[in-house]
Amino acid sequence: MRMREMILFEDLELIMEELKNNEAFCFSMKNFNDLPMPWFGLDIGGTLTKLVYFEPTDHAEYMDTEDEVQRGKTIRHYLVHNKAYGETGIRDEHLQLDNVLINGRTGTLHFIRFPTERMIHFIQLVKSKGFAQMSSTVCATGGGAIKYAYEAEAELGMQLHKADELESLISGIEFIAENFADECYYYDNPLDSENCRKVIWRWSSARCSTTDSQYTNENRAESGLQYPYVVCNIGSGVSVLVVHGHNKFQRVSGSSIGGGFFQGMCSLLCNSNSFEDSIELATKGDNKNVDKLVGDIYGSSYESIGLPYDTVAASLGKISDPSDREHTRPEDLARSALVTVANNIGSIAFNVAKQHGIDRIAFVGNFLRVNPIAARHLAHAMNFWSKGTKKALFLVHEGYFGAVGCLDKLVDVTEMRRLLRSKGVNLSTEPIISS
Repeated sequence: MRMREMILFEDLELIMEELKNNEAFCFSMKNFNDLPMPWFGLDIGGTLTKLVYFEPTDHAEYMDTEDEVQRGKTIRHYLVHNKAYGETGIRDEHLQLDNVLINGRTGTLHFIRFPTERMIHFIQLVKSKGFAQMSSTVCATGGGAIKYAYEAEAELGMQLHKADELESLISGIEFIAENFADECYYYDNPLDSENCRKVIWRWSSARCSTTDSQYTNENRAESGLQYPYVVCNIGSGVSVLVVHGHNKFQRVSGSSIGGGFFQGMCSLLCNSNSFEDSIELATKGDNKNVDKLVGDIYGSSYESIGLPYDTVAASLGKISDPSDREHTRPEDLARSALVTVANNIGSIAFNVAKQHGIDRIAFVGNFLRVNPIAARHLAHAMNFWSKGTKKALFLVHEGYFGAVGCLDKLVDVTEMRRLLRSKGVNLSTEPIISS
């Protein structure tokens, strides 16, 4: 495959600014025509790969080419009419978003995931179904966008356009929040099995959904975000970011003790074969059987420094002696691993929020997928560390924001192309590579 011209997005932004200022300049580039359907976003993480597909539904309003129509029919027949692909691919139908507006087109967002260890099988599937011939561009993020770039080019004849991982994450969060009013929620009484409840949080207007009746359609702002906020992204590892505005963010902290650590501990201690198995074990366990609590040490709460009796003082502290391990249950060990991870992450996120004077803290990432018990422990940890002054916020589409951000990046390219054409720039037919 011949070398292709590389044009960075930073360069394109400068070009756009010059065009807007009507400054005369001359340049040449390849394939700056419209981005044809289909549109995909791909996030290849350390454990899980996420794919977002935009299915246009406004065909009557746009003159799609015959090729694009046939591509759409082929993809819909396979992707949309199925909920599972092979042994491990899953379409999360409950996350589907309808009537989404992207780049002037209206359509549906579909959310699909599979283990990253199956990436080579995915590439073979794409090849066998002929999907690689349908998409002119695929924007990808995550470490796998680099790791599997050669296989994608060699097997499919297409290039994975690498998008910045954290930029894609924030872009995806903000796009979904603007298009789905019920995206954000928090837990009341997170560890009370009888009274725990999820409450929708209207992020744009800083209120909970229980006050909806007090607002009329005229004065309700149901989309968008309030700045600043903290994002704690929990995947195999943990990254903590402070977001001050659109495209204004920085990574300020993180931890290696995340989802990868949790699954590794469960694999070693509980012989768990999958993340789902580990979560099921943890749901049935009680960490108090293996963790040493403040009450175990002092006989009661340590009130002078604000430590309740059931606060974990030492993870796995009750099984340090071999005789203590004889009757240990794998369920309790899994729950202890989960609580350890949640408490550690909650402490880090709270300290970042406190340092930067921020009240809104959103937890996202695939560690929270099918894992409400972890979210509830994070909520409890945040209540504990902040003494009730801050709430942990969670998002419905956890884990998919990087892929959505990649889809948004493709839209940026399309907008640049349209602006260039409108200024009379002669565009040819060779693809560009974005970074």
